[in-house]
Amino acid sequence: MANPRELGHSGLQIAPLVLGGNVFGWTADEKNSFAVLDAFVAGGGNAIDTADVYSAWAPGHEGGGQSETVIGKWLAQRGRRDDVLIFTKVGMELGPDKKGLSKAYVKRAVEASLQHLQTDYIDLYQSHKDDESLPVTEPLEAYAELLKEGKIRAIGASNFKPARLQAALDAAHNGLPRYESLQPEYNLYDRDAFEKDDLPIVQASGIGVIPYFGLAAGFLTGKYRTEADLQQSARGAGIGKKYLNDKGLALLKALDAVADRHSVTQAQVALAWLIQAPGITAPIASGTTPEQVQELTKAMNLQLTADDVAALQTAPVAA
Repeated sequence: MANPRELGHSGLQIAPLVLGGNVFGWTADEKNSFAVLDAFVAGGGNAIDTADVYSAWAPGHEGGGQSETVIGKWLAQRGRRDDVLIFTKVGMELGPDKKGLSKAYVKRAVEASLQHLQTDYIDLYQSHKDDESLPVTEPLEAYAELLKEGKIRAIGASNFKPARLQAALDAAHNGLPRYESLQPEYNLYDRDAFEKDDLPIVQASGIGVIPYFGLAAGFLTGKYRTEADLQQSARGAGIGKKYLNDKGLALLKALDAVADRHSVTQAQVALAWLIQAPGITAPIASGTTPEQVQELTKAMNLQLTADDVAALQTAPVAA
């Protein structure tokens, strides 16, 4: 494992890059998914992030569970359960009576995830989004029982408002467990919300951070620079609307310069910036081919200079 870091105070030691499993069983079929997983572990990675909802949005995938199922088959066939950490999530809507973070639903949902993953424990079980209809303590009560039963090892939060995250952290006593990680949206383009609202909380509490959209939906790879480039991908329309502007193009120019200095790719630079950023444990990134993953894992060994970091962080401000 490359350069391990502890995730919060969980005791989980992870490499500084987490593999995103949203593509498994969706844009990456089972064979390609296995090859991607093999390449990630071979490149020094050891933590895989998925969710029960992946990929319920795709036609014929109602109810989700596709990504977890592919990962479970890979774990079984490769015999890797003891040396790979599995992160999954609960709470997104899978059906009319399958959503939220009620104690009863969490305890039911974890059983489905365990079955899909072909394992008897989950390393990090995360609230995929806050359930504001409930007190912050209700899911913690469910997690306390699952921790005691050995079905999960640690818990994390994703997409929580700062005040609710802080309330959950404050409630973690008298037998209630603590969220040991936060999974927010954070990348070189989208910095403000995390840095202003979440970073003070995670630094004060010592919880880990595993941000998603580390490559800004692929924009920070540098392959989308014109309107014509957006036709390359189904994600193109969303990318163009959000990122293809003066700020985004200035950031790509800075990424190009840093990548050239180190003879690496823009994606490696964008992930290396995250790996070195204050408060960050390990960004999440996904790929649909082994070659993409081999490229991404190299970011774990890329050391940016203070000048590199300054150039990346000031470019969008100056635009």
